[in-house]
Amino acid sequence: MEPRLICLIGAECTGKTSLAQTLAGQTGGVWVPEYLRDYCDAHGTPEQSAQHLILEAQVERESVALAAARQQSLPWVLCDTAPLLTAIYSEYYFHDASLYPQARILHRRYALSLHLAPDLPWAPDSRQRDGPHTSQPIDQLIYRELTGLGYLHVRIGGTGQARQCSAIQALQSLTG
Repeated sequence: MEPRLICLIGAECTGKTSLAQTLAGQTGGVWVPEYLRDYCDAHGTPEQSAQHLILEAQVERESVALAAARQQSLPWVLCDTAPLLTAIYSEYYFHDASLYPQARILHRRYALSLHLAPDLPWAPDSRQRDGPHTSQPIDQLIYRELTGLGYLHVRIGGTGQARQCSAIQALQSLTG
């Protein structure tokens, strides 16, 4: 069986990384870390000129993980964000919509997008530029893209076990 790419998408501090790691461990999948974190560690807050590089690097990470999942016969590749989120942030911060055509095409690769609600307590990430004031506008842009283009997605909210159970149910819906 071909591994399925699953996207976890949401504003900053919605638990994408934690949930992606948990799901990979519980379901026998591969976790794909968010490239933006590594970029920020190495270069600081990205400028507009870096957005395309960030998008491409995320795609490369996902491709490598997909190949590894195929080789190991694993069912899932759990992507901690997606190129679509890079396009959304590029629009939000730089008023630049130029990444959308590529990001929208790439988003078709995902069997499912888990859209994480911004309902967790805010925990600042020193590597990012966001604050709690950005959660709702970013969430609205994500919703616009996922619904407007008809991507299969499930809204994941709540905390702890409830959030994990909702995500696992969403994955199980793909298999049966």
